[in-house]
Amino acid sequence: MEIVKTLHSYLAYVALAVLFLAVANAIIGLVGKKIFTMGKDLRLSLFAMILCHIQLLVGLILYFVSANGLKAIQALGMGGLNAPARLLAVEHPFINIIALVLITIGWSRHKKFVEGDKKFKSIAIFYGLGLVLILSRIPWGQWLA
Repeated sequence: MEIVKTLHSYLAYVALAVLFLAVANAIIGLVGKKIFTMGKDLRLSLFAMILCHIQLLVGLILYFVSANGLKAIQALGMGGLNAPARLLAVEHPFINIIALVLITIGWSRHKKFVEGDKKFKSIAIFYGLGLVLILSRIPWGQWLA
């Protein structure tokens, strides 16, 4: 289980960095009225989505085997969780699933458009919202310690 926890922690750095780059690239492309390329723009957005989905899968595995996840809820009940335990057991997984849904919607929407500005806008908005949600529910106290 310690390997899964370490993987989840270190993969988070990579996934967040690539997600941030994808959002920044989309904003720069939108503001600069650039053409959406099948090389850099498509691959960066796709790679960000794939990494975030892998991170979610590792996180779900950790959730079901960790004492901080489902086992904490089963042992203490929802009312017995203090704020840090609630963050790990409820808020972090729930909000991150919503973030991944938004990122996936952004990816799916961008494929429907032909114009580069609409593609960049879809990725910037949905990936950006997903990034904000993810950042809002990271257990910073444990992650940076």
